[in-house]
Amino acid sequence: MDGTPALAVKNLRKTFGGITAVDGTSFAVEAGKMTGLIGPNGAGKSTTFNLITGFNRPDSGQVLLNGDDITGKQPYEIADRGLVRTFQIARELEEMTVLENMMLGPQHQSGESLWRAVTPGVRSSVKRDEEKVLERVWEMLDFFDIAHLAEEYAGNLSGGQRKLLELARALMTDPDILLLDEPFAGVNPSLENRLLEHVHELREQGYTFLLVEHDIDLIMENCSRVLVLHQGKLLADGEPAEIKADERVIEAYLGGEVE
Repeated sequence: MDGTPALAVKNLRKTFGGITAVDGTSFAVEAGKMTGLIGPNGAGKSTTFNLITGFNRPDSGQVLLNGDDITGKQPYEIADRGLVRTFQIARELEEMTVLENMMLGPQHQSGESLWRAVTPGVRSSVKRDEEKVLERVWEMLDFFDIAHLAEEYAGNLSGGQRKLLELARALMTDPDILLLDEPFAGVNPSLENRLLEHVHELREQGYTFLLVEHDIDLIMENCSRVLVLHQGKLLADGEPAEIKADERVIEAYLGGEVE
């Protein structure tokens, strides 16, 4: 490794109708680590995620993925380069089965689904691709202990099962880095523990995680580094013990003024 961070955000700024949501934020995420991103409501966490993943275009600043500039690229282009995300509310297709949802995840570099019509000359190679995808699907379903739900409609899943499905689907492209937006919200303690076990196992395999979560204790216990946003700016950056003792962070969460 040359020391290049997996993800680097430099002076990112975004306004909406005169309101500054992200205000010159800069930070880096180390490869192979789990980094937490926290902050009070309205701190700019979700907007930062949207700017990194191409769902919003920044007014200024840069986003670098493994040293390459991905600022303002489309979400599918960013995913093709190895960065994927999940959402606060799982976005599965409710009227399709778990298996069908998983099969729709992979995309060609052009952004076209494997299920798009193809010319006869390349049909056999696409079939081989489909076979590889199906093999990957069952691998992910087994890993997340939801293979028994393969034929179940996604709309019938519990909140926790939907989170498992969304994370499994995100991993279909075998990304380098995953941005998880409140992956444990609304999940019962048993499924939360299972999700955490899977995330830690993936991190041990070399995946990089940036995690937004309102449960501060969960972040402090599971992340090696914590970033704190306040009013669109990076307030603190350090190991959990440092963040816990930072008076500025305590003030921000208690609603005090931050110098």
